[in-house]
Amino acid sequence: MKKNAAIVAMLIAGLATPAFAQTLPATEITVVGNLGTTTQSRVLEAPFWTTKVTELSGGSVKARFRPMNELGLKGPEMFGMVTDGVMNIATGQLGHHSGHDPINDGSDLAGMSSNYDEFEAASTAFFPILAEYYRTKLGLHLLALQSYQSQVVYCRVPVENLADIKGKRVRTSGASQSDFIAYLGGAPVNMPFGEVQQALEQGVIDCAITSTVGGYTSRWYEGSKFVYDLPVNFGAGATVANAAWWDALDPAVQAFLTKEVGALSAEMWAQNRREDREGIACNGAGPCSIGEPAMQTIVTPTEADLALQKEAFEKGVLPGWLNRCGEVCSDAYEKLSAR
Repeated sequence: MKKNAAIVAMLIAGLATPAFAQTLPATEITVVGNLGTTTQSRVLEAPFWTTKVTELSGGSVKARFRPMNELGLKGPEMFGMVTDGVMNIATGQLGHHSGHDPINDGSDLAGMSSNYDEFEAASTAFFPILAEYYRTKLGLHLLALQSYQSQVVYCRVPVENLADIKGKRVRTSGASQSDFIAYLGGAPVNMPFGEVQQALEQGVIDCAITSTVGGYTSRWYEGSKFVYDLPVNFGAGATVANAAWWDALDPAVQAFLTKEVGALSAEMWAQNRREDREGIACNGAGPCSIGEPAMQTIVTPTEADLALQKEAFEKGVLPGWLNRCGEVCSDAYEKLSAR
């Protein structure tokens, strides 16, 4: 009887459809996403976790998803909450976490990449370095690295080249941007994002740095008149999981999530490349599909500006980062340089 039962089981297995054979074990995930007001979250991230991941898994994998702002989170606390097991997976900006772990700035240091291709190459090279650090130091499993739109300089006063930053009060985000502006002779200003538009309009600051679309949708053009179209950096992001939780998952679920989160990340890269240029157009004379053109003056960088950007990175930003981070970042940068 046992032999017959075994033969029947083998026959059934052989006749099973691919969908049946690949059925995943039931898995529930708690996920906190990036800022919910961004198109990246609304168009890609939220639908992926709330609908697509369940459809792709045939109903086996379900996620409870909320963007960080709906939970009252500011950003810097997110990865620590994943480490503590408060949530299973989170997507956040690496710059938010560089204060506690400066290595997070490694793929997106201000002035290091002057275009998306360079930034994507740096991100690919940095992935295994960051993944190892997250595993050994933070109890995190790195699933994906994402881009954001390029972070550019908005100014209320004329800026014709990068050297014109000298003497300007510039709102920055993070130590890397601050080192970059300070090297150029500007005065970095720490200011909440929500206060920037009014500060520009009232002349409290001269310039401010944010993404090409973010500055437009936040109406910074009501205070700024010039946009300097040279990426200071790109607002790198990451999706991480609690390592202990991840290791306890069925291998098939691990493979499924690795593949699909990787595909989601690729969509984010493509979307941000598109939106980056539209953001510049919207801040200038258009065309703009999300509103009326802001008609600001768009300043295009010269070869001399690119040379100064590289100089500011090598002599101002990189030494500051290595000083904050120490040996772990020295080793990381050596590996990046050897790519």
